Amino acid sequence: MVGLIALRLPWCGRIAVARLAALCVLALAGAFGTAAAGDADVLTVRVQTLPRSWTAYGQIAPTAILAVRSVDPGTLRGLHVVPGGAVAAGDVLAQVGGPRVQSLLTAREEALRSARAQESAARRALAIVRREWTNQLATRQAVDTAQRDWQVARAAVRTAAAQLGAARALRIVRAPVAGTVIALQAADGEEMSAGETILTLMPAGRLWIGAAYYGADAAALHAGMTGRFRPAGGGEAIAVRVVAVASGIAADGSRTVGLLPTSPTLPAWWENGQWGTVAIDGPPRRMAAVPTSALILDHGHWWVLVRTARGDRPQEVTPGPTRGWQTWIASGLQPGQRIVVRDAFLEYHRGIAESFQPPD
Repeated sequence: MVGLIALRLPWCGRIAVARLAALCVLALAGAFGTAAAGDADVLTVRVQTLPRSWTAYGQIAPTAILAVRSVDPGTLRGLHVVPGGAVAAGDVLAQVGGPRVQSLLTAREEALRSARAQESAARRALAIVRREWTNQLATRQAVDTAQRDWQVARAAVRTAAAQLGAARALRIVRAPVAGTVIALQAADGEEMSAGETILTLMPAGRLWIGAAYYGADAAALHAGMTGRFRPAGGGEAIAVRVVAVASGIAADGSRTVGLLPTSPTLPAWWENGQWGTVAIDGPPRRMAAVPTSALILDHGHWWVLVRTARGDRPQEVTPGPTRGWQTWIASGLQPGQRIVVRDAFLEYHRGIAESFQPPD
């Protein structure tokens, strides 16, 4: 608010203060509109461009985590990884042994031996029938039957061999993908049941930024928007892109947004858990802008004084973003209206003293 303070100043000091007030009013007039001659405390409302952006705190987090489980029951052996350790795809993490696993292996090995014996017998029977058919001692149907029995026996051998290989593979717990061990849910020597989690992996290269935005404007966020993520504690900001927006609102009124870097080259600080500020850019808006000094707060509502032919009248407005010494108005003002910008608060409350009775 531009105004003069009554001080006991020398004559030259009063001239300096008056000149300063005049310069401030001229600056406001240049920014917001041209006032009428002799009416320097009134400015014309103009529409200005307001850059639109959303800012929130965000954190780098894995897009998903992978639980490595025990397929068959058994005793865990040889677990040598630790939380935070890096593993490559196919690395041996542990082994599952014990009586149950050994019993399964024994049964699968016996099934393979039996299948091989049956295949050997069927092969010999086929050879005999083929010689007999050559000597016209067997029919063609007998040869076809022996051929089919041998093929069935061969398929049984392949099935038994695959089952034995799978049983042996179940003994070894391998890393399904490259990544980092987040947590261990089992200890070496522990008896595991089928489907029980042994450890949790964070797949490599599967990090993104999760940010929570509040307010009604957050509903305008959508996939494809771009912005910047600046890490806490310093560091160069990187360009990011919105890839996912939650379809609903969380219990605390926030809307969750997922973002990914736009560049394949990532800085050294890009790691799980890093906090920072995420600023998402949106299309600019054109709104009426007024000096903040023209706004009046009364009973929880904002007002401005509009200069009309019949005098000044209060008009309720809804303020929008504020930047520096100007405020954009979301609703309540139209371009071309003239508002009071100097001593508006005093003008609004000019008759307030008449509403009170001094005490006796």
